[in-house]
Amino acid sequence: MLGVLYRLYERRLLREVGANAMPRHVGIILDGNRRYGRERGFDDPREIYNAGARKLDEVLEWCVDLGVPAVTLWVFSTANLSRSNIEISGILGAVETKMRSLASDPQIHFHGVRVRAVGRLELLPETTIAAIRAAEEATEKYESLVLTIAIAYGGREEIIDAVRAFLRDEARKGRDLGQVADDIAPDAVERYLYSADLPDPDLIIRTSGEIRLSGFLLWQSAHSEFYFSDVYWPAFRKIDFLRAIRSYQQRQRRFGR
Repeated sequence: MLGVLYRLYERRLLREVGANAMPRHVGIILDGNRRYGRERGFDDPREIYNAGARKLDEVLEWCVDLGVPAVTLWVFSTANLSRSNIEISGILGAVETKMRSLASDPQIHFHGVRVRAVGRLELLPETTIAAIRAAEEATEKYESLVLTIAIAYGGREEIIDAVRAFLRDEARKGRDLGQVADDIAPDAVERYLYSADLPDPDLIIRTSGEIRLSGFLLWQSAHSEFYFSDVYWPAFRKIDFLRAIRSYQQRQRRFGR
């Protein structure tokens, strides 16, 4: 009976969101993996984070069905590097496995999903970088949907890296610091952000009930709409995603005007 009610509710939500404009870019903070694992008696970090990695396939399917052209998932922050070695190994092991799977996944190629990663990738093990590059190279010509994996990512670090890259380019042009300081503007920094070619996220979702951004897309989220779900990431359902989309569609966006 519950399954029937769930399907009916899902159809209702699909009708509601299908009648309105979709976000061009959805960002998701994948939170609650450890709490999900503890509640289910998982002891192995790899088992915990594999459960979260499997959820990605469903989210991509939902985005394809709804026509959402870009989704960015924050899977591992620079702050997470301070966790225990066994937990970091579990997270990155799950990422490596998923990236290798995406590179050869028939559905990824059928739907034209471009996979890429952003962050301070140089902080990652060579095996993780190799798995990321394999997925990027296998999908680099696609453009129907852009899946961005934020890994070894921090919002402050992204802004710092953008400013550094900007200053280095200006220095190569022979400009002195005083000239650069007079001319610096938001659009100058934006060109050097990790995903400068993507539109700013219209909607940012955080799972697990935590109500904070924790540094996710700090620059790009100036005018984003936020939705906080109580559900842990591995248990995130299609109706939870549709509720977030519906909430976004019901808001009147003013962009500071």
